[in-house]
Amino acid sequence: MKRPGSPQPVTLTEAIIPIASLVVLVGLSYYLFGDAGASGPNQVGLVVATMISVFIGWRHGHTLASLGEAAVASVSTGIGAIFILFAVGALIGTWALSGTLVGMVYYGLKLLSPNYFYVTAAAICGFVSMSIGSSWTVAGTIGIGLMGIAQGMGLSPAITAGAIISGAYLGDKSSPLSDSANLAAAAAGVELYRHLREVFLTSAVAMVISLGVFYFFGRPGDFDASAEIQAMRGAFLISLWLFLPLILVIVLAVFKIPPFTAIFLGALAGGLLAVCVAPERVIAFAAARSDVPVWLALVKGVWLALASGYKASTGNPALDILVTRGGMESMLSTIWLIITALAFGGVVEKCGVLERLIEPVIQKAKSAGALVASLVGAILATNIVTADQYIAVVLPARMFRSAFARRGFEPVVLSRAVGDTGTPTGALIPWNSCGAYMAATLGVSTLSYAPFAVFCFLSPLLTIAIAYAGIRMPRLAAGATEGSASASASTESASSYPDE
Repeated sequence: MKRPGSPQPVTLTEAIIPIASLVVLVGLSYYLFGDAGASGPNQVGLVVATMISVFIGWRHGHTLASLGEAAVASVSTGIGAIFILFAVGALIGTWALSGTLVGMVYYGLKLLSPNYFYVTAAAICGFVSMSIGSSWTVAGTIGIGLMGIAQGMGLSPAITAGAIISGAYLGDKSSPLSDSANLAAAAAGVELYRHLREVFLTSAVAMVISLGVFYFFGRPGDFDASAEIQAMRGAFLISLWLFLPLILVIVLAVFKIPPFTAIFLGALAGGLLAVCVAPERVIAFAAARSDVPVWLALVKGVWLALASGYKASTGNPALDILVTRGGMESMLSTIWLIITALAFGGVVEKCGVLERLIEPVIQKAKSAGALVASLVGAILATNIVTADQYIAVVLPARMFRSAFARRGFEPVVLSRAVGDTGTPTGALIPWNSCGAYMAATLGVSTLSYAPFAVFCFLSPLLTIAIAYAGIRMPRLAAGATEGSASASASTESASSYPDE
């Protein structure tokens, strides 16, 4: 085939090749390396899949420079997420050093029971996420403490992570403070509160079912945490003052301070609290030279916790495992994964792979249920391919908007399906920025917690179910679809794809 002088659409087979390559390579990575695949092998697979996509794009007239620019532009969209990851790593380090993490676990062990821990964890995270609208902030603060409590109780980390994520995504999908909820409404051209009223239908049902599942998972029987509690009291000064950094982060989030700023200020607050309540621990951790002034040794200890995390030496192995964690350094593998995934997404979007795969699906969707199911599939595919939930919200909404209008549905039907799918499913994909973040923050691989993130996979299933059932599918006024239909027809006639 002669290489064209200008960009040309890819064939369906060529559109499938990059996606199939990604699935095969990442699947092979998990088969060979297991959970350790996220520490490097997955990233290599993504780079190889990106190079395959570059070759296909080059054969169809794209220059290497333009494909490189697309990769760089895509990676740049993830800079905010990368800085949030750094902030969370720093926060975990100083909260471990100060005893904030231990305080959360201590009071959790005293107040909670394994019988209802999972359902309580999901409910707490759901309440806080509805208040602040951020799943990442919830997982990076309360979620860390709940994971520690589960460890102290001997409960399943995977189920605990699933409960935390289920609750966290309730607010990310349904709170007026959520950026993704606002984006879904804007992408579909719907007033925010109209969108939230429709999304609440599926959110409420999905959350009730999720809470029922987590209640079922509760472990009956007596639990004696006296040994763990005693060990914590012996190594840390336990008081309610340890919750000050957590309260600060939640207050900042309520006032819509950007997540990076709120979380990093929480990390600095944890370091300051460590200096105030346990200066001897900070100095011992710093291991500074004898000629270094005390105040500078304290600075070094906090600095180390921010950068490399806290490494405990309490003499209690179980407690040391709980609080030896954190630091910006601990997030580097996850950031590497996000960068390579976004680069892949940028190249395949530039080549027109997603449009080529999605357009035939739209044309074949005849019923309302089939149209919504096609949209859900397209959003999931976009989340998988581009590794970015925001692209997964905006791009399919833009591509399906005219199709929904031609079928006579109000835009809120589109926005509900986009919100139900684009936001929660990102947490189920290992290389998506959301899945990578949750795995790094909670310390559980994405594939391990995904089966228990009930809310995240129930939401898109429910939006498909109500579409097939014809529930809450409002129609446009009789003459309102004419302009949309004619615009869609012109768009379709302008689109042409080569035959196989």
